Amino acid sequence: MLQDVPTLTAAVVTHNRLEKLVTTVERLLSEPVSRVVVVNNASTDGTAAWLDQLTDPRLIVHHSKENLGGAGGFSIAMEIARNRTDADWIVVMDDDGRPHSGTVAAFQQMDLTGWDAIGAAVFHPDGQICEMNRPYRNPFWHAGRFLKTLAKMPLGKGRNGFHLSDQDYRSDGPILPIDMTSFVGFFVSRSALIHAGLPDPRLFIYGDDQLYTLQMRRKKLRIGFAPQVTFEHDTQAVQGKNGLILRPLWKVFYMYRNALMAYRVAAGPWFWPLVPVLLRKWRRKAGDYGDDAAMFRTMLELAIGDGLRRKLDREHADVVERAGGDPSGRV
Repeated sequence: MLQDVPTLTAAVVTHNRLEKLVTTVERLLSEPVSRVVVVNNASTDGTAAWLDQLTDPRLIVHHSKENLGGAGGFSIAMEIARNRTDADWIVVMDDDGRPHSGTVAAFQQMDLTGWDAIGAAVFHPDGQICEMNRPYRNPFWHAGRFLKTLAKMPLGKGRNGFHLSDQDYRSDGPILPIDMTSFVGFFVSRSALIHAGLPDPRLFIYGDDQLYTLQMRRKKLRIGFAPQVTFEHDTQAVQGKNGLILRPLWKVFYMYRNALMAYRVAAGPWFWPLVPVLLRKWRRKAGDYGDDAAMFRTMLELAIGDGLRRKLDREHADVVERAGGDPSGRV
């Protein structure tokens, strides 16, 4: 018996990246999606005018009066997709992330029985796997993954113990169960979105997808990684010796504060024994920041203090001011 083709609403969050947004929206409108929701996070680069001149009836545009960050934008976009469309599934992405041609049709032909959400295989435009979007199995919930992670830690490759491998990205591979995936190519069923609720907008940027998908799993919702469902992430992220280098430096605060929030969910009773290990690892990252190492440490310590206290009410203006007052940078 042929299964009904699921209807799909795409939800995109954008801020001051009109060139990338144009490519993403045009790609989505060329795919078999029912609606495209775009949340414009108070852009000042002509984004609003460009969106307002579009006439495709599938578009729903929301202009935010202030920049709510990626987390706030995704919360609004997913709420609009849930409340103002009747699609069976919603797929979310940043303005620099977009499905490869044919990906939506491939998703609609999948047997989705038993799955509440699906994470895409995300690649850079040159075809390399995008590391920041590599899904994982939470090692604290799976003994085998935990032991594998411990075995690799002395070699500095601990993340290889619980993240999916390159082999898992084979296009002919099976759907694999995962515990965390990113919001670049994240497909969530309507029923699962209703059950899981919306991402926490207070996170502002970074970690909202990690925390959201981990909490989905704690609610017994099933997330799969589908290697045949592929996305492009045209990111400008810079990798240093010890990981991602964040600019402007106010982003350091959100990255590590929110990471502590996610680790608390992931590690459960192991969280507090894990904290010293994390802090030692993170403090070593200052070496990647050259002349800005002192400011990196300042923002990191602020993040640690708020993260350990689960404080999510610090004003963005205060974060920017503490980092030297430069508000520029994509959020």
